[in-house]
Amino acid sequence: MLRLITAWLEDSVMRKRVWMLAGGLVLVAALAVELPRVTSASRVAAGMAAHNLCSAIYVAGLDPEATFQELVKPIIGRPLDRLASYRVDRAHRSVEASFAGLFHARADFTPGYGCRLQFADTPPAPAPRPLLPAPADDGFAPATPVSTNDPIIRAALDREFDEHAGTPTKHVKAVVIVKDGHVIAERYANGFGVSTPLLSYSVAKSFTNALLGILVRQGRLRVDQQVGAPEWAAANDPRQRITIEDLLRMRSGLSVEERENGFNPVARMEYLQNDMAAYAASYALRAPVGTDWDYTSGNTLILDRLLGQTVGGGEAGMRTFAERQLLEPARLSGLTMEFDGSGVFMGASYVYAPARTYARFGELYLHDGVAPDGQRILPEGWVAWSRRSTLGEPYGAGFWTNDGPSRAAAWRVRAGFPKDGFYASGYLGQRIYIIPSEQLVIVRFGYSQGESFGIEDDLALIAATIQATHREAKELAAAGR
Repeated sequence: MLRLITAWLEDSVMRKRVWMLAGGLVLVAALAVELPRVTSASRVAAGMAAHNLCSAIYVAGLDPEATFQELVKPIIGRPLDRLASYRVDRAHRSVEASFAGLFHARADFTPGYGCRLQFADTPPAPAPRPLLPAPADDGFAPATPVSTNDPIIRAALDREFDEHAGTPTKHVKAVVIVKDGHVIAERYANGFGVSTPLLSYSVAKSFTNALLGILVRQGRLRVDQQVGAPEWAAANDPRQRITIEDLLRMRSGLSVEERENGFNPVARMEYLQNDMAAYAASYALRAPVGTDWDYTSGNTLILDRLLGQTVGGGEAGMRTFAERQLLEPARLSGLTMEFDGSGVFMGASYVYAPARTYARFGELYLHDGVAPDGQRILPEGWVAWSRRSTLGEPYGAGFWTNDGPSRAAAWRVRAGFPKDGFYASGYLGQRIYIIPSEQLVIVRFGYSQGESFGIEDDLALIAATIQATHREAKELAAAGR
């Protein structure tokens, strides 16, 4: 009996050792799988911090620490935001950022082209160039912010900017309301003003729409033509069927997933790659082309590469084309377009412009692509095509839309945003609302947290503005004016 008990105990110890060994092997395997992802996400955090701080300081002229606290740290999220740090080198116009003291990134500023992350193989920056100045007489608004005495609009603006304890922060930086071609109200946060350039995030996708529209009007591209990316040149590659319209409408089927974290392909594309379009185009299909809608900035970067190849001349060529064909005739002054290390416009995420310039861009779409002087910039009917729903989703071609049967669109309409309305939208609540039936454009930019990035406040502002302007029109009609 003693020998049996001893044998059982020895076997029990052996079983524990086997289980401990097995557990250790599982842990090692898990670390082997997760460590590269964690390393990549940490490098993304450093890259995002370096780039966003660089642009905030040298493009927008903002305070670095305030931007770090309001824009950078919330994106990283608690408690990991404590691991991020930065250093500003004003002599060389660059910013270095680190995450956990192990992962480092640097972004350099070039006048006229904004900031670009630096990697071992990043080519030299283009020669500096000036931005378009504001026209001497733009007929848009005075140089000082336009206030309103209307109590309805003023209360809606208060709601936009007011912060409340226990709720996600808003950090709204600018709101501009344009009715019938005139600024009727605007408000800015402390440290921001009429001329402060604001980060676009995905509002930039609507600028990609405009540049494409110009090339279509010129007969240099067609929306139904195949993209012809070199990554898809192999015989029988199903990605060869992807058209320009498929990319713009987010129905390419490519598996370039975009999520609000540092682990997804789009985050790696934007903060770890010199050639973003090549990286995005390397992904396989997750669904047949044209059959499923999935929002990803990878689509836009592939399209931006094609636009750049069509225009020619690298960064300088694209910038010159944009100035002559879009920025000058539409009076889009003080606007910075950023480029990746391959010279491709980062038209998925990185435009910087004052709030009024964004409003002028909205005015271009309000008037079917016709400039203030009557010059046609976009093809006739381009705006209607752009706001048409894609596969029933609340997204058109570079714009979000109230068109179509989606519940999101129906919810916005019920909240007071008319059915013909559409809007450019970016991460953290950057938005340009366009309402043709009301001849109304509303711009709202900020660093807002929360699931909706404050869109409920925007919808209340839209409804209040329509109510106030309708009431004023009735009063003027009653007075015979």
